[in-house]
Amino acid sequence: MYIQSGELVIIFRVNANEKQGGSTSFFKSLRFRLTIILVVIGIIPGMIVGYGIVSSYRDRAVSIRTVNVMNQCDILSDQIINENYLQTQQSVALNSELELLSNLYSGRVLIIDGDFRIVKDTFNLDVGKTMISEEVLLCYQTGETGQYTSDKYIEMTMPIMDKEGGKHVLGVMMVSISMDEINACVSVLEQKQILMIGIITVMVLILGYILAGILVKPFNKITRAIEDISDGYMDADISVTDYTETQLITNAFNSMLEKVRTLDESRQEFVSNVSHELKTPLTSMKVLADSLNGQENVPIELYQEFMQDIGQEIDRENKIITDLLSLVKMDKKSADLNVDTVNINDMLELILKRLKPIAAKKDIRLLVDSFRPVYAQIDEVKLTLAFSNLVENAIKYNIEDGWVRVSLNADQKYFYVVVEDSGMGIPEDSIDHIFDRFYRVDKSHSREIGGTGLGLAITKSAVMMHHGAIKVYSKEGEGTRFSVRIPLNYSK
Repeated sequence: MYIQSGELVIIFRVNANEKQGGSTSFFKSLRFRLTIILVVIGIIPGMIVGYGIVSSYRDRAVSIRTVNVMNQCDILSDQIINENYLQTQQSVALNSELELLSNLYSGRVLIIDGDFRIVKDTFNLDVGKTMISEEVLLCYQTGETGQYTSDKYIEMTMPIMDKEGGKHVLGVMMVSISMDEINACVSVLEQKQILMIGIITVMVLILGYILAGILVKPFNKITRAIEDISDGYMDADISVTDYTETQLITNAFNSMLEKVRTLDESRQEFVSNVSHELKTPLTSMKVLADSLNGQENVPIELYQEFMQDIGQEIDRENKIITDLLSLVKMDKKSADLNVDTVNINDMLELILKRLKPIAAKKDIRLLVDSFRPVYAQIDEVKLTLAFSNLVENAIKYNIEDGWVRVSLNADQKYFYVVVEDSGMGIPEDSIDHIFDRFYRVDKSHSREIGGTGLGLAITKSAVMMHHGAIKVYSKEGEGTRFSVRIPLNYSK
């Protein structure tokens, strides 16, 4: 940012065409990212829901088929006992039912007797062989139905119980059911799920792109407005009230812009004031020097008088330059404080002693109230300058035969300095600006009173560097009261 010819211009590190293209590219990128986010937000829940539906269907289909097979096996188990099928497998009806069960579910049925011998195999592969497996043994031992499900088969073992009490296991029926039909249905559902997700993706992509454009549009307005301001159009505020967020952004930017305008106005006024203040002593010295040079045999008394006036103008010039340098030093963020333990009572008395001749010229009484001895860790030079500015202002902006009271007090953590006067006071609309740099309350009489409008800014900077606080209470025509609070122990 730089200032030129009374105009504040905010410079981006690109030219106008690059700036326009950069912002357009940025918002395209932002719109694309928002679109992707909306697509992800829309698709991921759909995928999760689709997976859940397919998984639930598979579990439900397996459960229903298992229950149906178990019911049929219970019936067949009773027939096996009734027809003594474990000893003789001559029952045509029972063989047909076993074959029908096997064909109906594309599976295989094994009947195993008490000697773990396979007496019936619907595939006719292992009849007469011994079947000793973990599932079969567990079924014999517990008398409970077992089930194992894989990707291709559902395997179940059901005990064949005797009729008397139903507690003795006479044999085991092992049934293997194919999962092909269920897997085929699941595959169809998955294909439909992929198709639906594809359709939803396209729809969300289109709607997301449109919606992202709508969401980004207000921010694009803000950017264009800021770009206009950066080109030098600083008179108008920006207002984009589409969303709460854009309203907050524009309010914050307008607040910053107002501060920039105020700073620019203060700068212009400061340049004008300081230029005049610096030029006036030089003009006076030039006139006095020309007067001396233009006369011959100047009396020593007149020569001394002119030289005294020149000395005063030099002092005046030096005061302005000193204030400017003090403010620059206060502005340095890396500025170090030369902290030492100082007697605050003695420091204030020395300040008042130096300013007493100025007060005497206006018949101003300087009063000091010290309630207790106070020692604090401070930078004596900087705080001396700060309190001197407060007391000097109280004297300069006072009435004839007025008074200035400086009070000092302390508690366990802070010390407090209060500077009160009986002067002209500060207008209410100026109180919020008196600590602004270059601000002058009474602009019409500022040159008569003297100063550059930097004193209070310097004072506040010094107080802030000590982690303190300063407040002002004033009413126009009734005087002013400055209250300063500084920690007794300095900490970085």
